Amino acid sequence: MKRPHSAALPILVISCAVSLVHMGGAQGQPADPRPPEGQARQRGGRPPGPPSARSSKKTILLLGAATGFQHDSISDGMVTIRNMGKESGMWEAYLRTDYEWITKGEVGANGKNLDAFDALVFVNTTGTMALSNEQKQDLLSFVHDDGKGFVGVHAALDANYDWPEYAEMIGGWFDAHPWNTFDAPIILEDPTFPAVRHFPKAFTKHDEIYQAKQWSRDKVNVLLRLDETKLDYENNRRIRRTDRDFAVAWAKMYGKGRVFYSTLGHTNESWTDPDVTTMYFEAIKWALGLTEGSTHSHPKTGSERTSQ
Repeated sequence: MKRPHSAALPILVISCAVSLVHMGGAQGQPADPRPPEGQARQRGGRPPGPPSARSSKKTILLLGAATGFQHDSISDGMVTIRNMGKESGMWEAYLRTDYEWITKGEVGANGKNLDAFDALVFVNTTGTMALSNEQKQDLLSFVHDDGKGFVGVHAALDANYDWPEYAEMIGGWFDAHPWNTFDAPIILEDPTFPAVRHFPKAFTKHDEIYQAKQWSRDKVNVLLRLDETKLDYENNRRIRRTDRDFAVAWAKMYGKGRVFYSTLGHTNESWTDPDVTTMYFEAIKWALGLTEGSTHSHPKTGSERTSQ
């Protein structure tokens, strides 16, 4: 679907020096986003609670560059993810809106290359990335060969249509959002995966849900999907999947590296929703190898098994 063009974002680099936060647990423990069993999460977009100790802090690169359509929520997403790492003490984040650091080669003064990072997080990176062939190979090698993590937020799927290996890494490409932004009926398919286990079996989120192409559940572990029995198909020509399988989040391996993607995160409001922020917090932890979760594929679960 064609989108209006707007000016590119200015270059932004933020280095976040992170110290451990002491919150109600043993001294020296960082904050845990999950509440104690039976206790409600705090509102306001940041998951609360005491954590388990980590041996070392990780470093992630947040990329918010976009060509063409610019999501308003890029800034909210990047700052929220940066703050979650800072307040939990689990990662230090560097924010970029250009591609200079997507390389294993030399960079400018005070710069960093991919060797400095443990994971990449692409936040609504719409359009074709201005990467050289060498940069493309370095990015793929970062995940596939080095075993580093990759997390894609929403429009990270709406990118690089001339780069098949990118689609192989992330799991597919955007192929329209047939219902635009709506109250999406969602089913939890894998309640054991750390990034989604806080969700109920069936719920709704007001967000823009992508339809994916070059995608198959045989190659990923589908974590969340739309409840296809509650969708309007009449006169909707943008629905192209005849199997009516619309994944909302998945996890997969790309070589040695862990990959997580979710279509949630289109709206500014999603970044103050503790369900969504907890999902991305836990997804990054998983991509960094701090927690475990399956990437094995499975058949679509029946809606009658998970509806409330």
